[in-house]
Amino acid sequence: MIQYSDEWLWFTLALALGGRTVQEWQAVISENEFRRWGQFYKDYPFDDFHRFYRPAAMVAQSMGGGTMKDKLDWLQPEAIPEGMSAADIATIKAMGFPLSRKE
Repeated sequence: MIQYSDEWLWFTLALALGGRTVQEWQAVISENEFRRWGQFYKDYPFDDFHRFYRPAAMVAQSMGGGTMKDKLDWLQPEAIPEGMSAADIATIKAMGFPLSRKE
């Protein structure tokens, strides 16, 4: 799933609103409202990274030093793409290529 795609936003929205499946939310949320939720997310992100991981990393940073990036990477490691190993990922990063579609 591509981060920030419509599919990703539907799953993020379903998690944030709760109580229904993605399919159930798609049945009751109009296209216009969905687009407005997308704009709202751009202005005020509400995924787990922004709601939980960043605040936790900030607390850990204030108490233990180190870098925010190290703490965020530990809290939410990037998924290893299918067909690749951890060694492949390390090599790609060492060569300076972005791994994530969001970079």
